[in-house]
Amino acid sequence: MWTASQVSLCSFLCLLSLDSHFYFLECSPLHSCRMQEQFNLSGMHRAGDVVLGGLFEIHFFSVFPDLSFSSKPQQPTCHGFDVLGFRQAQTMAFAIDEVNRNPHLLPNVTLGYSIYDNCVKLAIGFRAALSLISGEEERFELTDTCKGSPPVIGIVGDSSSTRSIAISTVLGLYRVPMVSYFATCSCLSDRQMFPSFFRTIPSDAFQVSAMIQILKHFSWTWAGLLVSDDDYGLHAARSFQSDLAESGGGCLAYVEVLPWGEDRPELRRIVDVMKASTALVVIVFAHETHMINLMEEVRRQNVTGLQWIASEAWTAASVLQTPELMPFLAGTLGIAIRRGEISGLREFLQGIHPEERSNNHYGNSLVKQFWEHTFQCKFAPPPAGQVDTGGRPCTGREHLEDAETEFMDLSNLRPEYNVYKAVYALAYAIDDMLKCEPGRGPFGGKRCGSLKQLEPWQIVYYLEKVNFTTPFGDQVSFDENGDALPIYDIMNWLWLPDGRAKVQNIGEVKRSPSRDEELTIHEDKIFWNFESKKPPHSVCSESCPPGTRMSRKKGQPVCCFDCLPCSEGKISNTTDSMECTSCPEDFWSSPQRGHCVPKKTEFLSYHEPLGICLTAASLLGTVISAVVLGIFIHHRSTPVVRANNSELSYQILVSLKLCFLCSLLFIGRPRLWTCQLRHAAFGISFVLCVSCILVKTMVVLAVFRASKPGGGATLKWFGAVQQRMTVIILTSIQAAICLSWILLASPFPHKNTQYSNERIIYECAVGSTVGFILLLSYIGLLATLSFLIAFYSRKLPDSFNEAKLITFSMLIFCAVWVAFVPAYISSPGKYADAVEVFAILASSFGLLAALFGPKCYIVLLRPEKNTKNAIMGRVK
Repeated sequence: MWTASQVSLCSFLCLLSLDSHFYFLECSPLHSCRMQEQFNLSGMHRAGDVVLGGLFEIHFFSVFPDLSFSSKPQQPTCHGFDVLGFRQAQTMAFAIDEVNRNPHLLPNVTLGYSIYDNCVKLAIGFRAALSLISGEEERFELTDTCKGSPPVIGIVGDSSSTRSIAISTVLGLYRVPMVSYFATCSCLSDRQMFPSFFRTIPSDAFQVSAMIQILKHFSWTWAGLLVSDDDYGLHAARSFQSDLAESGGGCLAYVEVLPWGEDRPELRRIVDVMKASTALVVIVFAHETHMINLMEEVRRQNVTGLQWIASEAWTAASVLQTPELMPFLAGTLGIAIRRGEISGLREFLQGIHPEERSNNHYGNSLVKQFWEHTFQCKFAPPPAGQVDTGGRPCTGREHLEDAETEFMDLSNLRPEYNVYKAVYALAYAIDDMLKCEPGRGPFGGKRCGSLKQLEPWQIVYYLEKVNFTTPFGDQVSFDENGDALPIYDIMNWLWLPDGRAKVQNIGEVKRSPSRDEELTIHEDKIFWNFESKKPPHSVCSESCPPGTRMSRKKGQPVCCFDCLPCSEGKISNTTDSMECTSCPEDFWSSPQRGHCVPKKTEFLSYHEPLGICLTAASLLGTVISAVVLGIFIHHRSTPVVRANNSELSYQILVSLKLCFLCSLLFIGRPRLWTCQLRHAAFGISFVLCVSCILVKTMVVLAVFRASKPGGGATLKWFGAVQQRMTVIILTSIQAAICLSWILLASPFPHKNTQYSNERIIYECAVGSTVGFILLLSYIGLLATLSFLIAFYSRKLPDSFNEAKLITFSMLIFCAVWVAFVPAYISSPGKYADAVEVFAILASSFGLLAALFGPKCYIVLLRPEKNTKNAIMGRVK
């Protein structure tokens, strides 16, 4: 029963036939289509309950007649027998025969086939496809009740992307399924344009992806691309350029379109581009005819040292594996259609014989042509439409086992395996449809499809859900774009020592149902056509090592760049880093800029020479002060000691001892307690010392004035108690300043990174600058008063006037601390602490030497002067 869609399809084909000048259908006023002329191109046919169509390249060339309204319709003629194309057609016949013998697949349903030769011609392939879907009967009634066998419900083919695009554009209008075994153009994955197109070969999109995976595997980031000037090559070029850029796997040094035919000037220009480029890898998406012309020019210019990557169209092209071309093409890596094994195919092919209806199919014309081609004989008379090839007569008793032909070489079944999967995909789709339970179907009203009312779009629905596993172990299913689960073999052209060429399998690339791509390459099997016997190194710019960043060259691809060292404090720890990253605050870049290292922590340490010297000086000053104190205590009854207010002298020596010791707080790793204590101890110790000196100076002046008439009342203000209280009060003021400083803005350990980027200066931050200034100012104030009073008292008549010593000591003290301020401010890091320690030690040693040096000299070395008369200046 013909459905409404089939009726409209027939009407459409009638109009299309007139418009296209094909002339094999004619429309009548009675709404019927009549065959104007039978389409008698070479083919094979077998009747069945359900018929599958097939389109194969069985001949290389064709002579297409003039098809016009003024000419009488003629049949095209084809010549140049293609043994492999014939084997692919026979594989379809075998697969259908195997399905019919399978009791579990399509039981009680017989599959038939109608296979045509497209002669590698778009017009013939298109005409054959329209003939298949319109039926073979002489007349079709276009009424709703017309009866007759339906046309084919699906087509296996075509092998060419261009022909598949043209045919699927028409078939897609009425959802007639077409399952291609060799059309790879990624454009056919467009479901809006080709809603009923399926294929068992991966699309070029996956082939491009597979090649990108190979490039990444061998770290080839710089390659040239050559494509054929057709849908196959141009779509592959667009996919390659976009996918390669998106994946970041590399760049194309050049993209060239190979011309059709022997365009010598254009081929010479393309080869010159290849020679001038630094890319050692050349990817070719083209047919073997393009490669033949290209390689002739490559051989002519002797261009060697290139690594070729072949698309599936010429990976196994034996015509290129010649002694003349193998020096250039040896080591080629190629993407090949998945090789499969088809059990029973050999026996089926061996049963082919030119006898009428052999193998239960009607294809005797093609079989005879195959026989003539294989055994170089001829049948008399020649088949209709065929050229008389001459030669000895064919007897029909020849044996295929004795013929030297690649027809029986089943070790490399690739397109045939895809044909086999395409037939089974259609068979499983029909089987799933027939297994539908009435009332639970997927179509309107939950109805199921049936053979009596079969519509092609119903097969499309089930094809989209097909999922089976071949006897070879490969899973077959189609995604939302009609593409099969992709898998490719990776091939390598091996050049044997005896000069023969061999194409060997060295891995595979496939996509799992989870959409992850898996690449497997056995590198130990690869033949490299280089002296090093290793993969070539093809990059535009060498990888930037860690410690550098990429700087792209203006106007060139992203793979061409310079490597610039990272600046100080920044690193890059990966290869080909685009940016350098800054190290954390406590880290700095290594000399190689490859990683961050902890910054050196710098402080005035006890373990470095400067710290050791300052520590030794501090301890020496402490010991000397203790020794002098011991000397004074031991000689406390002598006039020199007693005449200079021994109690204040003891206090000065104790305070100097504290001054020497407080300098040790400035050495070593800063801690909170040392930061808080160092300035407080320093300030209080020095105020205690200077306060005692100030009081002593004032006492000297008071004693001198008391010796004058009317000056005795002055001494009552400078008794022992008053002296002690004055010292305590003056020292307490400094203690109050230090305590307020610590409580309000305490000094604290601080990691200073301002002085140096490479080092952390571990120092004590003063906390409050005001507190530090007050501390130093108070010491300076007392020292200035002591100096002024001592300076005023320096000319007193006593022969041993201590005011002179105090004047000199205060002069040293003030000079040291005046010099300290600018030196401290300008000194970086630990040297600021060293300056402060040096100032403490220098001023302490100055006071110790100036105040107690002369006295110790008299006490120890000139005891004869240690008398009252000598002190009073009465000794002559």
